[in-house]
Amino acid sequence: MIVDLVCRGLPILLGMITRIFINLKKSFLVEENLIPIYVIEFLSEEWITWTAFSILVISTPLILARFLNRDQKKLITYIMGVIMIIDFISENVSYFFSGTWDIEYNLPLQLCGISSLILCVLPFMKNKQKLFQFVYYTGIIGGIMAILTPQLNYFDGTLRYYLNFYVSHSLLIGMPIFMYLHLDLKLPRLSWFKLWVNLNILLAIIMPLNFLIGSNYMYVAQPPEVNNPLVIGEWPYYILLWEVFMLIIAYLVYIISRRRIIL
Repeated sequence: MIVDLVCRGLPILLGMITRIFINLKKSFLVEENLIPIYVIEFLSEEWITWTAFSILVISTPLILARFLNRDQKKLITYIMGVIMIIDFISENVSYFFSGTWDIEYNLPLQLCGISSLILCVLPFMKNKQKLFQFVYYTGIIGGIMAILTPQLNYFDGTLRYYLNFYVSHSLLIGMPIFMYLHLDLKLPRLSWFKLWVNLNILLAIIMPLNFLIGSNYMYVAQPPEVNNPLVIGEWPYYILLWEVFMLIIAYLVYIISRRRIIL
């Protein structure tokens, strides 16, 4: 009897919750992007060219490290940190002077933006371990997804824009790997799970902000424009699947890194 009631009532309850979420979305969130977006098609000539460039940016410091001592390796991380700072400042300055900087789109609250800010300061910090455990996963996962499925906002077709996007996202991948291999930074056993917990804490902060200012940070208000294999279904179902995917991918990154399967 009770089981029968639960089986009948649960779909109704889930349907009601879904309708509430959808109504909230329609009431408070922007339904479509109002900014120019350029999507580079997967496996197009343009995609192949800039993906090859990204591989070069990622691999060059890792190859050089074989011939450097520890102090020289630290210097490489400082150089990469300075490049990240210049990239971050130049991007925002260009938005500001072109009149396109907007609080709804340009705060560094996407996963890659948060990771970029951390990597701007991480090489210069004495105690790197805690932040490193976070950015190792977010940098690698976010950077790979951005390079595989690039969505360029406010794209103006200039070489500067390409370099801004691909240098920063390449270093999101390359810097954490370099620091893990050459600066004795560690990935504790449950670091992958702590990442998942911390990301959900971030979501709990960013989701209300999206409602307040009509933004789409972390893509929790609506899916990205680019075709992403991890985006399955409509809002809010794809977010629930993201939770599962992120947990699995973070664990795979941990296993690959600890066992040096690829690195």
